[in-house]
Amino acid sequence: MKALQILQYGDFKDSLAINEIDKPTISKDDVLIEVMATSINPIDKLLVLGYLKEMLPIPFPSTAGYDVSGIIVEKGAGVKSFKIGDLVYARVPGEQMGTIAEYVSVNSAAVSVKPENISFEQAASIPLVGLTALQALESVNIKKNDKILVHAGSGGVGSFAIQYAKSKGAYVYTTTSTNNVEWVKALGADRVIDYKTEDYKKIVKDADIVFDTLGDMYTADAFQVIKQGGRVVSIIGALDEETAKMFGMTTYELPKEIAKGKEDKNAIYKYIFMNPNGTQLAQIKTLIEGGKIKPIIDKIYSFSESVEAYTHLASGRAKGKVIIKIK
Repeated sequence: MKALQILQYGDFKDSLAINEIDKPTISKDDVLIEVMATSINPIDKLLVLGYLKEMLPIPFPSTAGYDVSGIIVEKGAGVKSFKIGDLVYARVPGEQMGTIAEYVSVNSAAVSVKPENISFEQAASIPLVGLTALQALESVNIKKNDKILVHAGSGGVGSFAIQYAKSKGAYVYTTTSTNNVEWVKALGADRVIDYKTEDYKKIVKDADIVFDTLGDMYTADAFQVIKQGGRVVSIIGALDEETAKMFGMTTYELPKEIAKGKEDKNAIYKYIFMNPNGTQLAQIKTLIEGGKIKPIIDKIYSFSESVEAYTHLASGRAKGKVIIKIK
């Protein structure tokens, strides 16, 4: 079968190639998915460039990609919840990376039947960003009438988070650039802040939740805009103590700015490392079929244009998800 493989760390044109490789085999708890479409995310770009090689080293060559939508063509003896021919979507576990290919083997616990009212390309846009946003916002118990600031509302995670927060009945602030203001308003955000002309710290006051998708100074600054007892959840800032322990860091301490902000506001700070979860994808399926969430796609590339898709993602100009159509 054909697969897009990472040959080395570095420039996309030199590091990525479509190769002929063996079709994957499955274990008793796996399903084999004939891939219809996949999407690429910042983690895919960072893996190729080598920025994650200390945290997530990969052998060469490795087939790229984590998001998938497609058709189950084989299943292991232990798989009871799916049948051959089911139309599904998933974010594969890290050790099963390899969705930019004609077939991929996936642990069935990470898989859900895809929403009936969207295409394979749209379904492929959902898993990583949807699970990231859901797990982040549920970790801080988002609820009706919460005021939440979602940074980078035009990005893949941000655009999903806006819609998910609105489905929960929250009031949503979000930040974006001038060119994307009207586009992000259409997602349902209540107050769109143009970061090129406005200072969000002067607009957002006493927020219940800040969803930090940017890191750096934005993580510490989140404590300036939350209320006493507020919650900050990050997917790119400093680790929290619990996550640090999970990674084996026994002597970890929060950076001083975050620790001070947390103490001053008597706040909760969480870092979320997204985990594949088929049950949560089934919840997202219900929201999509109910019209609460719509997939946001920037551009669809053919399999043969995979390198161009990575280059476009890296440009930072994508509004929504970058899709690779396999079949």
